[in-house]
Amino acid sequence: MSSPLSREPVSALPGTDTGTDTETAVLLSEVHRGYSDGDGLVAALAGVSLRVPRGSFLAVMGPSGSGKSTLLNCASGLDAVDSGRVMVGGTDISTLKEPNRTQFRRDRVGFVFQAYNLVSTLTAEDNITLPLRLSDRRMDPEWVRGLVERMGIGERLRHRPAELSGGQQQRVAIVRALATRPDIVFADEPTGALDAESARRTLALLRDVVDDLGQTVVMVTHDPRAAATAHTTAVMAGGQIVDLMRQPSASDLAERLASFEQS
Repeated sequence: MSSPLSREPVSALPGTDTGTDTETAVLLSEVHRGYSDGDGLVAALAGVSLRVPRGSFLAVMGPSGSGKSTLLNCASGLDAVDSGRVMVGGTDISTLKEPNRTQFRRDRVGFVFQAYNLVSTLTAEDNITLPLRLSDRRMDPEWVRGLVERMGIGERLRHRPAELSGGQQQRVAIVRALATRPDIVFADEPTGALDAESARRTLALLRDVVDDLGQTVVMVTHDPRAAATAHTTAVMAGGQIVDLMRQPSASDLAERLASFEQS
């Protein structure tokens, strides 16, 4: 595998790019998304263009209301866009109706959430294989076994979520997200509910699956230390990407975020 420093950087692109090349995991082209706050229409995304290459790790940061969660929701197909184009793995998901987007997410996208979203009545093993069963796809035992070993949860597969620590639950959720070999994994504040050591280990594992397995990860986080784990951080403000920081340190990111509070 190439070193992280030699990877092609995430880039903001003009809206004319089609994103059909095989090296692009996700591409947003002039994406707009608004919502009503009771007083009028708020532009959550105001013409965002972004290209994420395959095998890269992108963090998305910004002050509250900057549009980072909306970016994740639109890029993953959880939300429809008002205008613009969203390409994931060569498929234009911005043209899909909700039932088709749901199918696409189930088959081609992995999710890791702050709240883990494990089914409490199922064992860790059954939680991992649930997406495969829902999509009626055969499991690759060797792939899943390798993920389980990498995450260090081999001895916990027969346990239910309530019998696992927060860090163990999140590692189960990461294996579940990767079990289908998705085009991309979206992580929404994946360390928000974890103690410092569990958070550190979870972030290291996410970086490992990118560097060692070639997975693509886009992570929304408020924590500069978490974002510093990624190859590139997109900084958002006012519904736009205002900065793309390559290999930033946690202190660099904290200083950049502080600049919004001072302005």
